Amino acid sequence: MTSLKPKTTQTMKPATAAKKLGVYLPATPAEFQEGVVSREELNSLQTDPPAWLRELRENGPHPRPVVAAKLGISVSGLARGGVSEALTTAEIEELKETFPEWLRVERNVQAEVRRESVRVKELHAQQAAKATAPKGGPGAKAAQAAKRG
Repeated sequence: MTSLKPKTTQTMKPATAAKKLGVYLPATPAEFQEGVVSREELNSLQTDPPAWLRELRENGPHPRPVVAAKLGISVSGLARGGVSEALTTAEIEELKETFPEWLRVERNVQAEVRRESVRVKELHAQQAAKATAPKGGPGAKAAQAAKRG
């Protein structure tokens, strides 16, 4: 016989909730930073964001992963470019307009990483197809002999 345990509420630290919401924790209201966030509260914030959350998502400051995504580069690329702080949407737009050399370089690096990722994925798909292809059968010896010959 199984005993029924009382259901416990899952909670998370404000930093975890901010990360899941894609916002910069120091820019959130004090009551958000000082408390714990339940799974239900997080779901509510995601489905029906309050004004402060909508404002942060629209204007920032944005955490580095969001800044990197908006600029089309990696978080490491941000660091190499000297960006270590959260940026506002206006600051991100200014970087896009001025398009400094480090951003141009990092976008090229990111594009190369994506191309390499696609190449490796295709290679793995080809290798998997070869591994599952039937071996032997009629004509297999003749095909091998033709390859050698």
